Amino acid sequence: MGARETDVSGVRVLLTGGTSGLGLGMVRAVVAGGASVVLTGRDANRARRVAERETAAGPGAATGIAMDVRDEASVADGVAAARASMGGIDVLVNNAGIGMRTVNPRFLTEPRPFYEVTPAGFTDLMATNVTGYFLVARAVVPDMVAAGRGTVVNVSINEETMRRRGFMPYGPSRAATDAMSHVMAADLAGTGVDVHLLLPGGATVTGMIPDDLPEEARGGLLEPTVMGHAIRWLCSSASAGRTDLRVVARDFVPPGDTSPA
Repeated sequence: MGARETDVSGVRVLLTGGTSGLGLGMVRAVVAGGASVVLTGRDANRARRVAERETAAGPGAATGIAMDVRDEASVADGVAAARASMGGIDVLVNNAGIGMRTVNPRFLTEPRPFYEVTPAGFTDLMATNVTGYFLVARAVVPDMVAAGRGTVVNVSINEETMRRRGFMPYGPSRAATDAMSHVMAADLAGTGVDVHLLLPGGATVTGMIPDDLPEEARGGLLEPTVMGHAIRWLCSSASAGRTDLRVVARDFVPPGDTSPA
């Protein structure tokens, strides 16, 4: 992959849900490329510890803050803190989310029908995965529009998973964020603000995978590092002017790139 496509030196990134899993994989990728990152988590101390560790690895820098994406006031405070820390936000990565384990810890081996999902579990997952993306983008994007530039990356999943048996409400939540991302891109057309979807391209080694997953199935899981090349390109100037892309990280090759990986 050519250096120009992945140069993110000085880019200012707000990445939600950055303390573990795919979020942490993306934080490491952009910090390694020289970006400044504010990563969020519900636990402020954990977010700070992760940020300190990633900053030590450099050459970029990370700051960890608390943010509950379900809560409008928490989002407003977190976005304000991110702006103050970095002097602005060039890229928003909407990644904070919860998975099927929260409503069914054995969702892969013992899938349950939708009518066994509790209303409380349904509501909390949708508030995190759907309303959370909306609230953070709503707080960040106006300044991007005023500046005439910026990027929003909404992390998603395979379309097959959105309709999979026993995946209520996680599948529908990601179908909703997919649709919302396309609407965001349409609403922002001509403003200089680009919006994209990014998905790993398969099940990944994260806390969303149930503990009882058979060992033979674990061998096929993708590592969170799979997101690295794609997120660095999406955060870089090389992606500017393109919008409404659906990028599969596992298969990602930068448009026009003919250099060796």
